[in-house]
Formats: sequence, structure tokens, C-alpha cells
Amino acid sequence: MTLQNSSRRDFIIKGTVLGGGLMLGIGALPENALAQAGAQYDPNTPTTAGDAEVNAWVSIRPDDTVYIRIARSEMGQGTRTGLAQLVTEELECNWKKVKTQSATPGQSLARKRVWGEHGTGGSRGIRISEDYVRRGAAAVRIMLLQAAANQWNVPASECVAANSVITHTPSGRKTTFGKVSVAASQLPVPTEVPLKDPKEWKLIGKSVNRIDGVSDKVTGRQIYAIDLKMPGMLVANIKESPVFGGKVKSYDAAKAQSMKGVKKVVQVGDSAVAVVADTFWQAKTALDQVNIVWDNGANGDVSSASIKKMLEDGLNADDAFVHNTNGDVKSALSNASKKVEATYFYPFLNHATLEPQTATAKWTPDSCEAWVPTQDGEASLAAVIAASGLPAEKCNVYKVNLGGGFGRRGAFQDYTTQAVNIAKQMPGTPIKLIWTREEDMTQGRYHPVMMCKMTAAIDDKKNVTGLNMRLSGQSILATVRPAVVAANKGKDPLAFQGVEPTGEHGITYSFPNLTIDHAMRNTHVPPGFWRGVNVNQNAIFIETFMDELAEATGMDAVEFRRKHMKDFPRAVAVLNAVADGIGWTKPAAPGVYRGLAQMRSFGSYVAAACELSVKNGNEVKIHRIVAATDPGYVVNPAQVNRQVSGSFVYGLSALFEEEITIEKGAVVQKNFDTFNSIRLSQMPKVETIIIQGGGKDWGGVGEPTIAVAAPAVLNAIYRATGKRYRTVPLKNSGIKLV
Repeated sequence: MTLQNSSRRDFIIKGTVLGGGLMLGIGALPENALAQAGAQYDPNTPTTAGDAEVNAWVSIRPDDTVYIRIARSEMGQGTRTGLAQLVTEELECNWKKVKTQSATPGQSLARKRVWGEHGTGGSRGIRISEDYVRRGAAAVRIMLLQAAANQWNVPASECVAANSVITHTPSGRKTTFGKVSVAASQLPVPTEVPLKDPKEWKLIGKSVNRIDGVSDKVTGRQIYAIDLKMPGMLVANIKESPVFGGKVKSYDAAKAQSMKGVKKVVQVGDSAVAVVADTFWQAKTALDQVNIVWDNGANGDVSSASIKKMLEDGLNADDAFVHNTNGDVKSALSNASKKVEATYFYPFLNHATLEPQTATAKWTPDSCEAWVPTQDGEASLAAVIAASGLPAEKCNVYKVNLGGGFGRRGAFQDYTTQAVNIAKQMPGTPIKLIWTREEDMTQGRYHPVMMCKMTAAIDDKKNVTGLNMRLSGQSILATVRPAVVAANKGKDPLAFQGVEPTGEHGITYSFPNLTIDHAMRNTHVPPGFWRGVNVNQNAIFIETFMDELAEATGMDAVEFRRKHMKDFPRAVAVLNAVADGIGWTKPAAPGVYRGLAQMRSFGSYVAAACELSVKNGNEVKIHRIVAATDPGYVVNPAQVNRQVSGSFVYGLSALFEEEITIEKGAVVQKNFDTFNSIRLSQMPKVETIIIQGGGKDWGGVGEPTIAVAAPAVLNAIYRATGKRYRTVPLKNSGIKLV
């Protein structure tokens, strides 16, 4: 990669020299931004007078404070810290004086998208950004060295940078980044920017504390989007048709309109009604008094039972999209000495972020601004532009700390659109829209429902000669990105995550005959990218079935897997790591049983092994989990440990408790009493093994390990009980985690 120089540099904003630095033209936040809410740290804080923007990524103050501009959203995963580590490594600045800033999507658009995409999802925060972020930082270092060399009238090759200090090696003369930053900002951006050899890394690969800290989150001082306050702000609460695709037929707002604090009752689009009031509670209680008559449309009779029947039909249908195939599976099955077959079911799941959906918008005929807890600032900006009816240059979005994302707040900006639509009906007034938990639960963008039939052929020598995997269920992309499906002639490639022929989600087994296909069966329930996406169910399907095949062939589960993993040494390495870590070849304690699973997803190789016991036939106690991950290069091992541990909260909650069901076209589960997550007392000990150097690449961390949690536990439960559970959540089979 080279940094292009067009008119010296088209991504550098020049300003006026003030107090030894530059006033940057990056657009200041309005005076009523987060600082008004008493935030201790606001990543949206603009660079100010006395700061020199050396390039779009880095600005430096005279006191050597380095501001690193980050486009990705921070939602607890540590991306902000990791990206700052990458920049610091190549820049050679003082880590203790590094701060971060959020580049707004409006700024990015005005600067020809210099910061690239803003989307944060798919475990891409590091792996998609690392190259251009590091090169941007390396370019700054080169420019700083050149600026110092120019002042000393020496060759830049004789100067070195370390800890924000530049030294002329022959003479020993020194200066600091802050003293030469203005001069550096006037230099051309280098077109060839070499990066450090990984052997030279000092900060990449080192465990460091989160740059945004954790104390405010623990004490409750952290300001999230739902906490935002502005002068003159009003609060809105909304109800949308409980049946997806339904509309508002009529509503009577007379009683609500007369209640204390209520300012206005408005219809939002053709499917929702909102109340605007002084406070959330006033808006919520008033909205409860609005008599809304819904037109349920064509979906009012849909139920989980009817959806499941549709999926069952798809298991044996002729219309399926083949994605991964080799050999002749039909022939292998017809000539098999033995066939093994299993059918699985995986339900809808809600993201259920701790902070329900919220956004604040202010609209006037001349501008529209929104403060959004978003995983994708550009998607939020696009929603604001579309809803406002204003040109792009009159709109902007400010990314606010979000209380969880998990895929809900990226491509799906319905809450942002709603906030703007309400604000348009009250021009000049900041409107903070807050969903209730009930609204959040019933208006989600759900993990797709899926069934699967696995069929394997075994010959008279107990070799697996063929494997057929039939998926039947919903396509995310058919709804969210239909152009991708159209480009693939009706196929959704995302449905095959974890079992693709090759690539970051490629299958890690080889069979002489293989067919994996998908009978697409879409429902009226809107699908979304639930954390880990489709690899979650695919891991259950293939990894529990691999255990069944091992038993059918009389082989140990680990040895059976290794037999079919010879072409995937990194997958074998993580499998071996968890097998060794759990003591697979040694007897477990009395009453304790083991299970394991492995998978490749999001560019990483992961595996998990667990030990558990079962009391009274249905009470599962997980004693410990050993997890191994090979993401290639590791930026911050401590953060990897945290992400892996957090993954099991998600994976185990979905396995034991969580599901979304449908009756009369609407979601049944309304709150956490019926959509439960595991508690701290149920959470097992997680021992993390990080394998570095397995690949010279950058894999994901936040999502891959979720997938192996469920199959590892299911395989252990079978050994404990002799029963195969192929339908989740396990609560529906009377199984509970204790």
C-alpha cells in the first residue's frame, strides 16, 4: 500500500498557526455535546488550537500529547485500544501520552472517506484496519523525522524516533514530536511507507490496559447514549406494529395528549406512533394510554409452528443452493454399509443489548444532527440523510458510547431513522428517542432460524465416505443486502459460514465426497447479524455430528477429527491445545465428563473443551472450559483473553436459555424474564490459550469462540447422559445450567 500525494496530500486539512500549532478544520462538536452531560472522557472531542494535524490519523500537541483518530466504534471490545497500539508502534510515540478521537462520518465524507469504512462488526476492527492504520502512523513518523532533520540540516536517515523523542544519532541532539509537529504537517506525505518487521514490535503483542479505562463503567459514571442531555431536549417513546409488516390503522391520542409533560403525539411512518414529553416516564406512560388499532396485514397468522413446518419441508426439497461440494455424495450414500443421520433446530435470537435502542436528533430546515450509539457511523449518517430530506453536507452524526452492539447497531438504523422522523415534526428541538425493553425485544433484527439434516456414509472398513449437509432456513442477506444474493444467482453465501470451501470461514475437514447446500426459506421476521452470525449454528451441526461419526466408527473423538484435518495444521493445533489443556487422554474425576469442538471463522482458528457433570438427569454444572484461539498476529493478549471469556457468556446463554418465538405474527418474548441469559453464578471458569505465530495474518477475536461453546458442551452432555440434544435452547428439553 502507498499513500497517494494529490496536491501534496488531499487528506490533510491546513489551518492557521496558533500558539505553536494548527487549528484543524475537522469540525467541532456543538456546544451541547457530551461534555454537557458531564462525561469524563469524550472521544468526539475535536482537536483544538495548538494541535498540529500531521495526517488524518494523528495530531500532536506541543506537550507531546498524541491524538489518534479512530473510525471504528468502541463498544467494550477494546478496538480503540488495539488500534491505538498499532499506531503507537509505527509512530514510536509515548504510549502514556496517547489519546483517541472519533472521526465523525460527516468529516470523513467531506474528506473523501480518508478514514475508510466506519463499520465495526464481523470481528473486523483490527484485521480490516491494521494495514492502512499502521501505514498512516509510519508516514507520520517519517514526516516528523524529516522535519527534525530539516531544522538541524542533517540527513533524515541519521535520525531515529523513540518514545516521542527524535534523536540525531551522530550528534546526540534531541527534540520532541510536539516541537516539530507543525513543521512536519507542512511536508509532503511519503508515497512509499515501509512497516516494521514483526520481530521489531515492542507494543504490538503486549498486554496493556484499556486506553478508555473501566472505572467509569464500573461506577456508573460512564455516559452512554441513553444518558445524553442537551438544553431544551425532549424525550420520545415509540410503539411499532407488533406484527412485522403491519401498519397503524388508527389511533386515539386524546387522553395521552392531556397528560402531564406531554408535548406531542405523532405518527412515525405508517407503522408506529410516538409520544414526545419532558421525561421518558411521562412519554412511556402516555403512550400506554394511546389507543392504537393495528392492521396486521398478511402475517397475522404466522407462528413458530408454521415456520418450523416450512423449514422441515426444506430439508427434503429439491430447490437448494449448493455451495461446497466435491465427489459424488449420492453415490457414496447409496453404496454405504451404514448411514448416520441427524436433524437439528436453531431458533431466532435477539441481540438484547443492555442499553435498548436510542438516538438523539435535532432537525431544522437547514441542518440535521444526530447523536447515535452506532456500530457504523456511515450507516447512521446515511439514515440521517435519507430521513432528513437534506443534502449530505448539511447532516452529521456523532458517535456516542453504546451499551452493547452485537450486530444490532450496524446495518440496522431503524432507531436513528425514527429519531429523525420525530425531530422533523418538532423543528429545532433536540429529541431523544428511547425504546422500552419490550420494544427492543419485539422489534429486533433476529438471528435467523435454521434447521439442518446431516447424513453420512460409512463403508465396511468404518471410513466416512461421504457427508451431506442440508441447511433449511432464513437468509440474512436476502433481506439486508439483496444485491449480494442477486449477484450470487439467488444464493446467500453467508449461510455457509464455517463450512465454506475455503477462506476465512472455510471448513476444516476433508471428505472424499461432500455436499453442503441451503434450501432458503425466508420468513416475515426480519433477520440480522447476531454476534457470530451463521457460524454459531453451523458449528453445532457439524461438530456434534463429528462426535456421532466418531462413535459410529469406533474412534476417539479427537483422533477422528485429526484423521479428517490433515490439510489444516492450524486447526489441528488449536484442537490439540484444548485436548491437552483439558487432559483428554487422562481419566476425568468421577461423575465428570468432557466434550470438545473446533471451528474456523472470521479468519481465526478456535477450539474449546469443557468438563461438566449432570445431576438429577437435567442439572448441568460446567466446571471449566479450556479455549484455544489462533488469530494470527495478536495485538493485546489481555484483551483477547477478555473477549474469549465473554464469548462463552453469549454461546452458553444461547445454548441453554435464549430463543425468540412467534405467535400470531408477533414476538412472544417481551423482556428478560422470558429471554434469559446466564448469571454470574452459572459462568464456568475459562482458561484461554493464545497461539501466536500460527499464521502471518490478522484474524478476528470477538466472535469466533462463541461458536464452539455450544457443541463442546453438547458433546459432553451426551457422554454424561447418553442423550443427543439436537434442538436448542436446552431449556425446552428440561435441561438447565446450574
